[in-house]
Amino acid sequence: MFFIESERLRLIPLTHTQLLLWKESREKMELSMGLNPSNMLIDPFWEAEVADALENWFIPKTLLYPDKFEWYTNWEAVLKTDNISIGGIGIGYPDENGEAITGYSFDQNHQNKGYATEALKRICEWGFINADVKTIWADTGADNYPSQRILIKAGFKQISVNDEGRFIFKLPRT
Repeated sequence: MFFIESERLRLIPLTHTQLLLWKESREKMELSMGLNPSNMLIDPFWEAEVADALENWFIPKTLLYPDKFEWYTNWEAVLKTDNISIGGIGIGYPDENGEAITGYSFDQNHQNKGYATEALKRICEWGFINADVKTIWADTGADNYPSQRILIKAGFKQISVNDEGRFIFKLPRT
């Protein structure tokens, strides 16, 4: 199984098969990976966002691009000490301008401990290994101060506000 690591986390990109198991049951997917069940506590809004991404992005895109599934999937952020998933993060394949998008969602039981920042820094390092990635960007709500803090701590800079009022952050290749 392919994964990357940071100090406290193992980031595991879910295969198409693992995503299908997750659609059935998160616990079933976690057990198939040898993880302890996480019983994540996720805000209902973000839970719906992740369910939509699972159905309409992760599953179809990993089927369409099996040779580069890592760019189209959720990466489970696994706390190494407890062997449990504490959240998910992803990075999209770069577009024609070399821009890749990232996003994340973490278990409320494990927030405010630096895990999201650690995962974001590590997945960006991995993304920049691809020479085609020039910039990684993310968007977040104007009132989502925790996410803004995570992006800033990971080195992102706010560059604009989009038409929906969401803040746009970018991290250029250094």
